[in-house]
Amino acid sequence: MTFAHPWLLALLVLPVGLAVFLWKRAGRRVPLPFDHQPLRRARLLGFLLKTADLLPVALLMLAIAILAGPRRFEQPRSERQMTNILFCLDVSGSMMAPFGSATRYDAAMGAVNDFISFRKGDAFGLTIFGNSVLNWVPLTNDVSAFKCAPPFLRPENLPTWFGGTAIGMALRAGEKTLLDSDSGDRMIVLFTDGESSDLSNGQDVAIAQSLKANGIKVYDVHVAEGGAPDSVAVIASITGGEVFSAGDPASLKAIFAKIDEMEKAPVKRVTPDPVDFFQPFALAGLGLGTLYLLTLFGLRHTPW
Repeated sequence: MTFAHPWLLALLVLPVGLAVFLWKRAGRRVPLPFDHQPLRRARLLGFLLKTADLLPVALLMLAIAILAGPRRFEQPRSERQMTNILFCLDVSGSMMAPFGSATRYDAAMGAVNDFISFRKGDAFGLTIFGNSVLNWVPLTNDVSAFKCAPPFLRPENLPTWFGGTAIGMALRAGEKTLLDSDSGDRMIVLFTDGESSDLSNGQDVAIAQSLKANGIKVYDVHVAEGGAPDSVAVIASITGGEVFSAGDPASLKAIFAKIDEMEKAPVKRVTPDPVDFFQPFALAGLGLGTLYLLTLFGLRHTPW
């Protein structure tokens, strides 16, 4: 326990000195005819009388302690550190190819919404890309925008000039978005079904090194048959991420479950804050005040 104003506790010297004085004082004696009679001394009654005299002093001590601002620390608690997860979704025309009972785009968006529904406490963002990049959902804890996004981002509903696959451009834009976050881990989950010309001539390594320097891991989900391009695998490897190949919609859910296990949000110990702790002092003061009031009905000093 601590005090907000510990210097006020120095005033306790006054009630302590007063208590010593009240306990040791003899009082004024009045001579009476039976003073020299062999009467037994009431030691217990004398002790009770002196104790009753000290009750107001104890109340004064409690008042000083309350003025000093007693505090105690809250129970230590654990807090989950937030992970900033940015989904980079390819919306080129090839994402409309059949994939299970729907399309690659439908399977990817469905997997994203499934992932955010059981991954609680993180910040999510959504960036779509083709030959251009559009940050559709900024990093947020409110995932309602993800539920409304699928009809608007379908490749056939986007302008024709948005087509194509510029993965390097998307990753650089995603890096900039994640660097705007103040705290927490950073991760990019890339959805694409093709290769990208802007990752050639060593650009894949340059992008990967920049992402790694900023603490951003890249996980690639290849939404098509076969394996992911080598350039994307290089980026995932350098940043500490991984490449997954999703041959059907069911495997997409399994991939996200694996990513969730690999990227468990760390839990940090939060330093407890001091809070006011007046209750025991107030209860003690109430009890002493009540007891002193009761003593006034029967324990009284008499001149003898």
